[in-house]
Amino acid sequence: MPGVRDISADAFISAYASHLKRSGKLEVPTWVDLVKTGHYKELAPYDPDWYYIRAAAVARHIYLRKQVGIGALTKLHGGRNRRGNRPSHHADASASVQRKVCQSLEKIGVLELSDNGGRKISQDGQRDLDRIATAVVEAAREEEEEGEEEEEVAEEEEE
Repeated sequence: MPGVRDISADAFISAYASHLKRSGKLEVPTWVDLVKTGHYKELAPYDPDWYYIRAAAVARHIYLRKQVGIGALTKLHGGRNRRGNRPSHHADASASVQRKVCQSLEKIGVLELSDNGGRKISQDGQRDLDRIATAVVEAAREEEEEGEEEEEVAEEEEE
């Protein structure tokens, strides 16, 4: 059975984010259309669904590791702080955004607090993520089979 490690991060995150949005269980704060995701950013995200994408990325990151704290997530989602004519440096993302994402995922049962600090994936969350990963792999196989069938039909028409 394929797992989260077996598929690309982009494919999994987009599939899990759409699953979170469809389910409607994830509690999205009212300020998501106004907030910047880090002090080094100039604007808020353009994508209206960025909160779901961030939640999916956080869930995947914690799934791949045993336990992760908010500080590690801020480093992960940080970026380049452009400092004018001086060299750029790394800047951490907003810890408040990371914390609220983790709290939202805790409310739907994907994450839970770890005994010695940080967050870890719950049994239900692990089952959900594995199920989504399997669905992504099966969808990719179906697309591949359809592409092969179309190629065969095109070759027969040429002859």
